Amino acid sequence: MNISQSPWICFQIGAREHYAIPRVLEQQKQLSYLITDAWVTPESLFNFLPKSVLSNLRERYHSQLNIASVHSFNNSLIQFEIQQKLKRQSGWETIIDRNNWFQAKCIDFLQQVSLQITEPVTIFSYSYAALEIFKFAKKQGWQTILGQIDPGIYEEELVKQEYKLYPQYVSNWQFAPPEYWQNWQQECNLADKIIVNSEWSSKALQKTGIAAHKIKNIPLGYKVPSSPQEFTKFYPKSFSYNRPLKVLFLGQIILRKGVARILEAIELLTHEAIEFWFVGSLNVDLPQKVKNNPKVKCFGSVSRSTTASYYQQADVFLFPTLSDGFGLTQLEAQAWKLPIIASQNCGEVVTDRVNGLLLPEVTGKSIAQSLLFCLYNPDLLLQFSQRSSKTISDFSLNKLGNELHLLNKYKVKIS
Repeated sequence: MNISQSPWICFQIGAREHYAIPRVLEQQKQLSYLITDAWVTPESLFNFLPKSVLSNLRERYHSQLNIASVHSFNNSLIQFEIQQKLKRQSGWETIIDRNNWFQAKCIDFLQQVSLQITEPVTIFSYSYAALEIFKFAKKQGWQTILGQIDPGIYEEELVKQEYKLYPQYVSNWQFAPPEYWQNWQQECNLADKIIVNSEWSSKALQKTGIAAHKIKNIPLGYKVPSSPQEFTKFYPKSFSYNRPLKVLFLGQIILRKGVARILEAIELLTHEAIEFWFVGSLNVDLPQKVKNNPKVKCFGSVSRSTTASYYQQADVFLFPTLSDGFGLTQLEAQAWKLPIIASQNCGEVVTDRVNGLLLPEVTGKSIAQSLLFCLYNPDLLLQFSQRSSKTISDFSLNKLGNELHLLNKYKVKIS
């Protein structure tokens, strides 16, 4: 491979953003390598295991990268995870160990390929697993770009405040250790540019002392799969107890996502024809009256491939997050023509009264009022749904690619 003609090397743990950044760079013939923890091609032996075995691992692939130079550490990752279980280690210890393991494997790989690199390259890595990679890159004189996945330590402070307000929701959430934030600060210092995905994140980082000129707000890029394009959403003329308004919350069921405020709204809407669906891992201790509420359904954690059925069946998507770097589920919901009720503390997907409703504040009362509006205006929900395609077009992969190209100081003509 002539790396001088493909000046980006991307590093990422997991399938974040469905590999949007390496996909765009590969399309532009700007991707030298994607280095990731796991990559399971259709021909992999993993796919011959029973469906219930390693199901999430087998989603670590994207067909648009089938001819890209992808390097992964599948066997080492499995060994790492087994060792973590044998040590009965979890939480922040495992997160930090996994980040360190990944970076060590990446440095080994970079040392092997660095002799082939005859021109400067741009190194892209997501936050919290970039420090050692950036240190290596700086010694080579390469450009470093940090993909900041969340609003950083500012977000943690918000969550701390939320747990003080709602101590009754017992969970296993813990503050990140000082080491975590110290390493992150070094990543930010070593980064030539820091990509955030929302104005909310940009402001949060600036509040922690990061200079505004170093931050670039680039919203997520998203390509609508073929199935949603053929889907049409229908609404009844009116909602009733026999046909209630179906409200979908999809994601981690944690206080940061506004769950305590949703539970307050449920209390306020006890006698209304509204049904709440929670899809995701439960990480708070729900009150017994919520567990016994027939209008509240908890489906647990599901694989990414099975979320489509919930988007299709719901009437409105609820995203009252206290803080999110963006919230990709907003775009997934819009792809399925699903109107959104969202807070302003995330990516700017919702235009109020156009494709959904923006919460003026994240409170139980505000959420309840928005849901009542939806309950009594199904005709407007239909209009919100019909405008979703325009919203999705604002987050195209082409726009993402153009923004990335402008960030790369080693200019190469896009083929």
